[in-house]
Amino acid sequence: MLTNFTRSLAARSRRLSRQWLTVLLASVLALLFYGVVAPVLSRAESLQTKVFEQIWQTVNDNFYDPKFNGVNWQAMRQKYAPQATQARSPEALAVVVNQMLDELNVSHTRYYTSAEPEYYQLAGIFWQRGIQRQLKPFLPNGKLEYVGIGAYTRDVDGKTFIRAVLDGSPAARAGLKVGDQLLSVDGKPFQPIESFAENADRPVKIQIQRTPNAAPQTIAVTPKRLDPTTMFLEAMKSSVEVIERGGKKIGYIHIWSYADDLYQRQLEQELSDRLSQVDGLVWDLRDGWGGADPSYLNPFTAPALNVTFTNRNGTKGRFDLPWKKPVVMLVNQGSRSGKEILAYGFRQFRVGKIVGSKTAGALLAGRAYIMRDGSLLYLAVADVSVNGERLEGKGVAPDIDVPFTVPYAQGSDPQKDRAIATVLEAIASPGQS
Repeated sequence: MLTNFTRSLAARSRRLSRQWLTVLLASVLALLFYGVVAPVLSRAESLQTKVFEQIWQTVNDNFYDPKFNGVNWQAMRQKYAPQATQARSPEALAVVVNQMLDELNVSHTRYYTSAEPEYYQLAGIFWQRGIQRQLKPFLPNGKLEYVGIGAYTRDVDGKTFIRAVLDGSPAARAGLKVGDQLLSVDGKPFQPIESFAENADRPVKIQIQRTPNAAPQTIAVTPKRLDPTTMFLEAMKSSVEVIERGGKKIGYIHIWSYADDLYQRQLEQELSDRLSQVDGLVWDLRDGWGGADPSYLNPFTAPALNVTFTNRNGTKGRFDLPWKKPVVMLVNQGSRSGKEILAYGFRQFRVGKIVGSKTAGALLAGRAYIMRDGSLLYLAVADVSVNGERLEGKGVAPDIDVPFTVPYAQGSDPQKDRAIATVLEAIASPGQS
């Protein structure tokens, strides 16, 4: 009898011990959460809130229109601040901020984090224009670069497609094509930065679908470290080609970015060198970034001078600028900003035909601002008109409209094909535009 009582008492004691242990463990976890985890979350919330306030204030102080395009900017702060406070990551904050910025309904106004290629590309454009010192502390070893494959993407109906491929890029060398649907990278969902960040110079397996009903296929691509201050110039050089059609030579060059005069210098060098002997030219300004100066039309519009060079041995050379042969401009909805000014002037001066699709209608002057966490705000700081005409929201329509459906395009480029045909027509009928 005593033994049974003793056993019952021992069992009760063990149950009480387990209960106390559970209570003690819960208390420790609570202390850990509120003492360690909660402050971390609190600091994160505090940082997101401070970044949001900095963005709002930067827009308030620098946006080109003091009337904020008809938007009550004070009300936007009240509307979006609670959502910003709840954001648990820079990417979540970016969603909230860009919803707020979209209320302004203008171009050159967007917020970027380091999870986006555009963040690095814009930083590259403005690197020597005042943000280098501000941004360096947030970059590994102070170096502006990211690991990627050189492909632009577009989401359509919840699917991700390649919409453009930089010439000479890892994507181009691997055989990825415009229109390919990106299914996965090494078995995980595609992310433009995260998918490649740890794979510089190491092959990754990208699963794609080339046509709607085809079986998925896997393509090995080797990402590389991309320097946004030089990558567009390298792509421009790689784009140059001479296309032979019907006994004629058509030159082609794609200018992905025009945000520095070094691109114009390279164009003029190519016109005097690799493209000097062609019969006509396709000048491709699709996609990428703008920034072009109106003077970049000069090679096609300036009065011609007949300049000949004679070497000591009697060999003669000729300076082939201004360009006096047929030229066609290629544009699309990715042609923006300064490129649209060039398209406008190209038509005004009757240089040649414009082929493609209507330009972006994104013609404001933008500036990059670095926020306290290293993120980047791209903000419209000046309005722009050309010959008194405001192109913001309007764009420039081509002379020859060529639709281009990206999904499952299988690498075809009907716009480029039509531009080549238009150059051949101009060669056959000189003097007509």
